Amino acid sequence: MKFDHRAVPIALAAVLIDAIGFGIVIPVLPTLIVELTGDTLTDATRTGGWLAIVFALAHFFAGPVLGNLGDRFGRRPVILAAMLIFAIDYALMAFAPTIAWLFAGRLIAGIAGAVYGPANAILADVTRPERRGAVFGLMGAAFGIGFIIGPAIGGLLAEFGPRAPFMAAGALAALNATWIFFILPETLAPEHRRPFNWKRANPLGTFGPLFAMKGALPLLAVAFIWQLAHQVYPSTWAFYAELAHGWDSRAIGWSLAASGTAMALTQIFVTGRAIAALGEAKTLMIGLVVGTLAYAAYAFATEGWQVYVILTFGALQMLAYPSLNAMLSRRVDAANQGALQGGMASIASVAAILGPLSLTQTLAYGAERGFPGAAFALAAGLTTIAAGIVLMFLLRRGIEPAPVA
Repeated sequence: MKFDHRAVPIALAAVLIDAIGFGIVIPVLPTLIVELTGDTLTDATRTGGWLAIVFALAHFFAGPVLGNLGDRFGRRPVILAAMLIFAIDYALMAFAPTIAWLFAGRLIAGIAGAVYGPANAILADVTRPERRGAVFGLMGAAFGIGFIIGPAIGGLLAEFGPRAPFMAAGALAALNATWIFFILPETLAPEHRRPFNWKRANPLGTFGPLFAMKGALPLLAVAFIWQLAHQVYPSTWAFYAELAHGWDSRAIGWSLAASGTAMALTQIFVTGRAIAALGEAKTLMIGLVVGTLAYAAYAFATEGWQVYVILTFGALQMLAYPSLNAMLSRRVDAANQGALQGGMASIASVAAILGPLSLTQTLAYGAERGFPGAAFALAAGLTTIAAGIVLMFLLRRGIEPAPVA
């Protein structure tokens, strides 16, 4: 794919490296929580949920700040600072002597994790509107490829103990900061920058530009519900895999790697073509329907091999978010793309607060009663609602009469 600007592949590579670091630690998180607390795996699931909530709260407050800082000072310094913070975060968690240290590490990670808003803004800065859906899809692909490499490495490094993956993740974050410092160009022209405004940078103020977008409220509701349901993966997968299928850290790592492969292939080879052939709205609907079916299938899977079948076809759910993001980005001018992505990051953060709270508790409650797939059943119900909202929106406004060029 030919990019509109050389910053695009650099930003995608930075996200890829960051996703590898993020993915490395997931397979060992249940083991580390049990080691630090002495709890059972079911109780550790609940603790994992609270760790995710701390991350999300920090992300919620930091997201609009980083988005607006990017609109004021440019994308490059914001992303560089976030990567340095990530390096500190993983080092802190690698040597955590108590669970409180782990919570502190997730707090720091939540602040740095808000970098995806400025990263998406880079893509919006330099990509023509009609190509943004496909390029946003590549951002998802970069994250997906990170989940091919990261969890596989994490599962292998688990042989050296649950802390070894965190050390590797810290080293990757430092490498990423170096890469960004030397080769990432600034993409926001000075004439498009605007003064930093605390009113727009607070978590509530950042929703203002979103709600001011004419006719966008149903799409914003879908974005929130989709993100809420999608939290079932980062917040419960490692626990679900061990409780439902008895997998160890290595098996969890390989399953995440397989899922990342399927998602990356979808984003690279399917998303752009689907949007070009069907349009953003229809592609969004396909992603939502597939997501609903995949969640339901995970909920009732009884054998480990079934998980691999589900994640193969379920990867098409990744069509949803890039299509939705592209539809929303068309409604914002160049000076406010950062605010849009910061606002979308805040929506995701609210979902990441409520999602782990509800999904991990649902998983633990179901596991205690012999149904470890309960969290995925809840996710399936949520995406059903999202698909219904999109269908009503399209019927009322009319589905795109022609594919996006």
